[in-house]
Amino acid sequence: MTDRVSITVDNHIADVRLNRADKMNALDSAMFEAIIAAQDELARTDGVRVVVLSGEGRAFCAGLDLSALTGGGDSGNDTATAVQSLQTRTHGNANLFQAVAVGWRQVPAPVIAAVHGVCFGGGLQIASGADIRITEPDARLAVMELKWGLVPDMGGYALWRNTVRDDVLRELTYTNREFSGEEALQYGFATELSDDPHARAMALAADIAGKHPAAIREAKRLFNQLPDMPEDDILMAESIAQEKVMRTPDQIEAVMASMEKRAANFSE
Repeated sequence: MTDRVSITVDNHIADVRLNRADKMNALDSAMFEAIIAAQDELARTDGVRVVVLSGEGRAFCAGLDLSALTGGGDSGNDTATAVQSLQTRTHGNANLFQAVAVGWRQVPAPVIAAVHGVCFGGGLQIASGADIRITEPDARLAVMELKWGLVPDMGGYALWRNTVRDDVLRELTYTNREFSGEEALQYGFATELSDDPHARAMALAADIAGKHPAAIREAKRLFNQLPDMPEDDILMAESIAQEKVMRTPDQIEAVMASMEKRAANFSE
């Protein structure tokens, strides 16, 4: 990939690492572009059934690199220029900054975020774009933006509306109070806790990678559509998705593998 994000694919699992450990994987212009490029690569790479997203070093992601925003860091001028046009939709229904978080929902394969150390601001929003979040119990998280006089604007409001209780989210946003991984599980930011989030995420990914790939992709697509669909449309979408995968060779193989208690041999 790039010096900002690395991708290693093995046994249908893409191990994706934010790779700016010396800056706690803080987000500068190069990091934004590298994350978008990684999402695009994963979306078009055949054979990727699950993605595990983590950060190198002692943090998942410390959030926005403020020195870059003000022009004092690497590629700072590009970032400062992009801020001037936030209302421009450059990536579907999102701008560049939102796409690094909500873009994980558009990757066809399920994405598991392994969160350790610091996960602040934009980093928390990126992790929230994953389907599943495995979090270290003593990780440090925060909706940090108001500390800098900003509002969360990297897709957080869209991603949190169905997982975090409204009054809790308001308090955390208004105060930018830090909270632990254990609290993140209670609040809805985390799916489960692990002392080794990456190892647990890889084990879970191996389980998911053994399932019918097309059915997994259709299930994720349905989850993405749920928040804005009326019941009639949800019921029809389920039927359409099922017809796509039912009675295919891979679906039959899933049944046979389960009955014979063996690993499935899928065509993709």
